[in-house]
Amino acid sequence: MQSPHRTSCRRRITLSGTSSPAPTAGSAWPSRGISRSEETRSSRHPEKARGLAKLSRLEQLDVADEKSIASLARRIADQPLDVLINNAGIGDAGPRFGHVSIEELEQAFRVNAIGPVAVTQALLPSLRAGQRRTVVNLSSGLASISENESGGWIAYRASKAALNQLTRTMAGELRKEGFICIAICPGWVKTDMGGHGASVSPDDSVAAMLKVVDRLKPSDTGRFLDRRGKQLPW
Repeated sequence: MQSPHRTSCRRRITLSGTSSPAPTAGSAWPSRGISRSEETRSSRHPEKARGLAKLSRLEQLDVADEKSIASLARRIADQPLDVLINNAGIGDAGPRFGHVSIEELEQAFRVNAIGPVAVTQALLPSLRAGQRRTVVNLSSGLASISENESGGWIAYRASKAALNQLTRTMAGELRKEGFICIAICPGWVKTDMGGHGASVSPDDSVAAMLKVVDRLKPSDTGRFLDRRGKQLPW
């Protein structure tokens, strides 16, 4: 009998929010044989989400807006969710230390750390009703504290490091309910944020991460992984 943690997902939610980290991800998911009816995505500007146009359901969401999050939770309250992927993220290299504005820090934390927590909490009833009870938070290699020798990307690094800590806390508190909560780095992806010089295509990044998600087991909860499933240093 197949473990509920290893069954295929009836629904997956990717929350794009205020960023566009994987504009072609919509085409990558169906290529794995997952029917479009099983996928629900959300975007801050659905009318601009060209890569998600083929999906059967696309919801509007701004992860930095509490009312927007609550509205999404109400709209899908009657649906069980198996895997929640918190995909929203903003950031750039920014100014050097000594010139970082409070506004920049607050915005980064609001979207990159607080947003995923707020969304996950709002959708907990649907996740509890799902089979896999899995939460995947998209982090970054730049979030690694032990690997930070060069500085830069201050607001982005700090907010993603906070997301990692929140993921560990989430994992610790929800473990007894059978949840699997991980942070995962998609790699340096060719997106608006990653730029044309990035080494990984969105489709390849999504395909690799989905393989990792499909293999997750309870003992993986609280881990920080790269897109191939290798443990990353905190």
